[in-house]
Amino acid sequence: MDRYKSLQIANFSMHPTAVLLVSCPDQKGLVAKIANFIYANGGNVIHADQHTDGIAGLFLMRIEWELAGFNLPREVIAPAFQAIAQPLEATWRLHFSDAISRMAIWVSKQDHCLYDLLWRHQAQEFPAKIPLIISNHPDLGDIATQFGIDYHYLPMTKETKLEQEVKQLALLEEYAIDVVVLAKYMQVISEDFINQFSKPIINIHHSFLPAFVGASPYQQAYDRGVKIIGATGHYVTKELDAGPIIEQDVVRVSHRDQVIDLVRKGKDLERVVLARAVRSHLQNRVLVYGNRTVVFE
Repeated sequence: MDRYKSLQIANFSMHPTAVLLVSCPDQKGLVAKIANFIYANGGNVIHADQHTDGIAGLFLMRIEWELAGFNLPREVIAPAFQAIAQPLEATWRLHFSDAISRMAIWVSKQDHCLYDLLWRHQAQEFPAKIPLIISNHPDLGDIATQFGIDYHYLPMTKETKLEQEVKQLALLEEYAIDVVVLAKYMQVISEDFINQFSKPIINIHHSFLPAFVGASPYQQAYDRGVKIIGATGHYVTKELDAGPIIEQDVVRVSHRDQVIDLVRKGKDLERVVLARAVRSHLQNRVLVYGNRTVVFE
């Protein structure tokens, strides 16, 4: 491991913490029961946030505490908390801040989101390793070389799609990938692939959907005279572009803007929104329930 990567990982693991993401039917005393589990075992809570969805009848919480001084060894925390969670009918996940996720980036020909993610990673904004880039085009291979990341070109056609998805899955397993980020990967991910990978996939796209579909959404938006454009970062599900939303943003446009201006503003938004979505996911701040999310600040 080179010196840069060692320093980067150390930056995220200097003061390791544990994070619990919990959702359960709403009832009295939930905050006290969960917090007391940590307090009773000598833990120091540093962040706690919760939300109650009254319509769904759900309580949702993110709580983070320091591992230094915590009485339970890491391997004991999950089974110990299960004794608390089971009578609450809770769904929960436990994460450790120094468990660095391995992220693969998928691209086609557009490079703006790829460059942004790699620059931010190099600036140590993301607690992740990026060992792998996959593309259905060879165009961005030089960028991968520039950043010292393995690049795999897998051309995709209707006839080869199933065969290439098998290769993609094999690469994700070989590189022990925890999350895939579609940084303007212009291919539909099949339901079979999603089921087999069974780990998070994050996508970014413009927010004109479902009004302006097809290959020229910005031209359609311009022709319609829209006054606002946006970008959406979401988890991928079998429902195309309709998975749980992690992050969105918008920017105004005016009658003076041409199509090229809409494209430029759209790319700027896609960079920022995708970065925010990836950061929230990597910091374990996203709790999915149904087709909705709570993103804890």
